[in-house]
Amino acid sequence: MQDAEPAYRDALPTGPAHRRGAGLNPGNRFEDVRLHVLGEELDRQWVEREAEGEGGRPVRVERRVYEDRTKSVINRVTPTSDVPFEWTLNPYRGCEHGCIYCFARPYHEYLGFSCGLDFETKLIAKPDAPKLLKKELASRRWKGEPIVMSAITDVYQPIEHEMRVARQCLEVMAECNQPVSTMTKSAMVLRDIDLWQRLGAHHAGRVTVTIVTLDSELARALEPRASDPRARLRTIRELVAAGVPVSVNIAPVIPGLTDSEVPQILEAVADAGARRVSWVLLRLPYQVKDLFLDWLQRNVHPDRARKVESLIRQSRGGKLYDASRNRGRGDGPIARQIRQNFDVFTRRYGINRDIRGLSSAHFVKPDASGQMGLFG
Repeated sequence: MQDAEPAYRDALPTGPAHRRGAGLNPGNRFEDVRLHVLGEELDRQWVEREAEGEGGRPVRVERRVYEDRTKSVINRVTPTSDVPFEWTLNPYRGCEHGCIYCFARPYHEYLGFSCGLDFETKLIAKPDAPKLLKKELASRRWKGEPIVMSAITDVYQPIEHEMRVARQCLEVMAECNQPVSTMTKSAMVLRDIDLWQRLGAHHAGRVTVTIVTLDSELARALEPRASDPRARLRTIRELVAAGVPVSVNIAPVIPGLTDSEVPQILEAVADAGARRVSWVLLRLPYQVKDLFLDWLQRNVHPDRARKVESLIRQSRGGKLYDASRNRGRGDGPIARQIRQNFDVFTRRYGINRDIRGLSSAHFVKPDASGQMGLFG
């Protein structure tokens, strides 16, 4: 069964946005009232911009930051086959990296925003997160279970340069030897290599570097504000050299676009020192389908765009996405081929022979006075 055509396509009224991933800002699926810009109005605005000498140049859309004064920061999630953890901490909501395929985009609609350009430019920050984290780690109920910091969006996105909320949270965890991992596409993680090194010495810290492609041009189009693939490989090398446990996530694997790169990526990350690698098939929940298809039309040759869409459908039971059909891996011949290819080359490069988890053995609680107490 084919997916129904989208009921609306909210193009950006000012044209393309400079170094942003989304070319649309779809109406929030929870809102009854949506603003639709008529095609003739778009044409009129473009003509006016031409007359003003702006031409078709991308428009700079500045980010806006909203503060979230939440009362707690450690979130409990239900572990599943592709979510193998129970506790998360997210200092930020929304992500300026602007990855067009990001499965987290629909979460922004719960905040009253669009999953399109809003996701990249209207960010939610939790400046009180470090203080709240320390309080929650000191609770009698907390047993030092591993926390994933960045389960929704990358903590090392550009806003972290200024706010340093993730750094402050990591300082709290390093003081307590609280086991923590993060997943990132940014070389900014090297700023905190001292803290990851301290945690790594107690088997309490791990950094997962996400790589989608080794093609810098394609990466810039898919992930406009994330670090270049070469910078990510360099990041892996430096973390490994510092004794920080490092894993790699090849995600998402996009049939017809990046799937052929899996062997080359595995070779590159193994050469950089990573010994733990996973992969996830492209996921397009809710309106991310519209965003991704629009991106294909704007960035990929029409013939190849049609092939990519066809292969995605072949790996999802004829749909662009079906969460009930092994959402992290897909099914059918295309998905099986990717899985077999991954398995063959992980064995060739000696990857995934050591997949030990994080340890809580050295966790100590902070007490109300700021001193450290014994665990338990």
